[in-house]
Amino acid sequence: MNTRSMVMASLWLAACAGNPPADWQINAKDSLDDAVQAYLGGNSRLEARQFARGKSEVARTGQVPLAARVELLRCATRVASLDFGPCQGYQALAQDATPTEQAYARYLEGNTRPDDLTLLPTAAREITTSPTPEVTLASIADPFSRLVAAGTLLRRGLASDGIIGIAVDSAAAQGWRRPLLAWLTVQHKRALARNAHDEAARLQRRIDLVTGLIP
Repeated sequence: MNTRSMVMASLWLAACAGNPPADWQINAKDSLDDAVQAYLGGNSRLEARQFARGKSEVARTGQVPLAARVELLRCATRVASLDFGPCQGYQALAQDATPTEQAYARYLEGNTRPDDLTLLPTAAREITTSPTPEVTLASIADPFSRLVAAGTLLRRGLASDGIIGIAVDSAAAQGWRRPLLAWLTVQHKRALARNAHDEAARLQRRIDLVTGLIP
């Protein structure tokens, strides 16, 4: 199961396994799906609106661990887009989160502990323990999980040029404007740092295209 599926599925599997999904579960999933796509696509206003709807549906249940997973999903979209600010929504719920949510929060922060590994989704566990992270990253089938994993590698100071290239290609293939710009910017800065001026100019043209500066 990939990162996003794990978080989304938990909305109802943990709440009422074996029963048909309730209206709140369907509404929450649809709203959160839309929120993720809106954020990655660069539409912050729509993301905020859809996330608020999904969060409200989950809050109706009073189940703090489910609410914590919703907040972690939102934080994962930020890590995929290289926004490494504090996961404030989750922090407000952390004291009542289960060990699974706590382990995933540490993964997003780049601070996974050995005893977290059995609690993490497959992609997160593999990228955390891999001796060849670039190879492991390329093998992650789900593009969202791949970008989140790449973000955690950058946060840990382990993002090679190859890893950054995989992240750029992953975001570009999905048309996810926000993470694409973030990763292209990292690529551009590295090109400038090694005085690869032709490469930097090419990357700047890609950035300009995505931002609309090239008509």
